[in-house]
Amino acid sequence: MTVIQTRPAPQTGTVGTEDIRRVLGTVQDPELDEPITDLGFVRSIDISPSVRGAAVHVHLRLPTSFCSPNFAYLMASDSKDAVAALAGVETVIVELDDHHDSGLINAGLAADAGYRGTFGHEAEDSLDELRWTFRRKAHTAAMERCLTELLRADRDLAEADVGQVTLADLPPGRTTTALLRRREALGLPLDPAALVLVDHRGTSYPTKDVPMALRRARSTRISIDGNAHFCRGLLRTRYAGAEADQNARPEGAEPGDQHTLLPIIVKENA
Repeated sequence: MTVIQTRPAPQTGTVGTEDIRRVLGTVQDPELDEPITDLGFVRSIDISPSVRGAAVHVHLRLPTSFCSPNFAYLMASDSKDAVAALAGVETVIVELDDHHDSGLINAGLAADAGYRGTFGHEAEDSLDELRWTFRRKAHTAAMERCLTELLRADRDLAEADVGQVTLADLPPGRTTTALLRRREALGLPLDPAALVLVDHRGTSYPTKDVPMALRRARSTRISIDGNAHFCRGLLRTRYAGAEADQNARPEGAEPGDQHTLLPIIVKENA
């Protein structure tokens, strides 16, 4: 067992399991766009007191032994960073269990080798590039959820007209809040007059291209939601009792697990 990060600051308070779960709730599965705590990926949390702060040991688990190694590393690395940043924590160990690359990933985390240092020539993209890719997908899915809910609520709104919907037109609620967070992560404008249907660069679509853009966004959202549902089932099958750890959302975490599988609605223009 190797300590992967040390915080020299003295302990400023007692750190408990709920504190650790709360910060781990900010770590997202990059492909499923849900907190790892809600998905049941946190297998165990052990906290030991020390002179200068808490020593925290976190075990993570995934639905299969062959889940993508780069996704697995990203979640484990983000977990380490999230816990290490918590006041009152001195040392952090994060280990991934039962994965075909557990040894490699755990050794890389222990050595603080970074993504490319861990995987060498197999790491085609940097960790930041991977994270950016999935931020774009998360924004696309969040955007589609908002627009589809608007189409369901307003039967007079044609699909081709959603290209002119602004943030001010969206009702307050969970899906709108989630979209605003995704836009902020990409650096997109948050002012009420900003158009909702834009790509990751903030570019809008000509009216004639709006239906196809919405259908593509819907495909991305369905893929994310379907994969999340599938992975939850696989985890419950692999680990008895895992369902008790799913959906236990700490306060303030992104409510990604409750995304509704919205129906596909196609409206013809008059």
